[in-house]
Amino acid sequence: MQSIAQLNQHLISNKLAPVEVINAPGNLEPEDILEMVNANLAGYTVVDRYLALLWQKIYPNLVTYDQFSLRTDGNIALAVRKNSPQLLAVLNPFCKAHKLGTSFGNQQVYKYLRSVKWVKSATSEKEIAKFNQLTTIFQKYGQEYSVDWLLMVSQGYQESQLDQSKRSHSGAIGIMQILPSTGKDLKVGDISLAEPNVNAGIKYIRFMQDRYFADQPMDELNKMLFTFAAYNAGPAKIEKLRKQAKLMGLDPNRWFNNVERVAQLKIGNETVQYVSNIFKYYVAYTLIKQQQQKKEQAVPPAPSQPSA
Repeated sequence: MQSIAQLNQHLISNKLAPVEVINAPGNLEPEDILEMVNANLAGYTVVDRYLALLWQKIYPNLVTYDQFSLRTDGNIALAVRKNSPQLLAVLNPFCKAHKLGTSFGNQQVYKYLRSVKWVKSATSEKEIAKFNQLTTIFQKYGQEYSVDWLLMVSQGYQESQLDQSKRSHSGAIGIMQILPSTGKDLKVGDISLAEPNVNAGIKYIRFMQDRYFADQPMDELNKMLFTFAAYNAGPAKIEKLRKQAKLMGLDPNRWFNNVERVAQLKIGNETVQYVSNIFKYYVAYTLIKQQQQKKEQAVPPAPSQPSA
């Protein structure tokens, strides 16, 4: 941020418009933002060059602009305690022999990252049209069940890309991928139609949150994140992970960088990626709504017609 602030001072002193910076939520790591750029959920970002080059091997749509550097005198290194010379003696040759570009380094990148279900482009013209078409329905039921409707749109995009015609191998239907048996229990009408389907999805998330997380000492965002995790992995499994997180000195009431880390260790990547993707879509949709509101505010009112 210091480098961008200096750049903006330079631009302003030369009577040029400064760079508009949108701060990403603290839950997002640089690689998360690069994933969003790759999926066109965000336009640009600034990261260390080594990170851009690493993730460019995984994200095919990333384009780096090496000619634009905010800073060129930075140093990055592993740090160890002064009284750990043996560890340092092992790390130095290991890093040199196993870095990205070596057979081992490249193998690990492909092994752990190629099969991950990355976020998709939810902000193309076609996808935004679907978002705009469904906004009223999500707002209606978000308000009815006191749930953040943008988070629910984000889950809908993760489940089906907001496609009501989608059917899964297990028989789940529509935007929110609701099973017919679940739809019947929820008494919302014909879930083969978009509005009852969205109604069912939001109603079910409200039910899960009330049942498993209503009395937990969490903020509203974390209640939703844990509910999504429980929806994906099962509530009993998530409760077990929370207990393990506490034993490990982590916060059992925070998902990102806490219970999320335990989930990665104990049950693998699926639930971690599921919740992460929903949150990234949420950030993207929030930016879209903010931009739409700015455009609406920028439009001058129509001139009044003179009376006859």
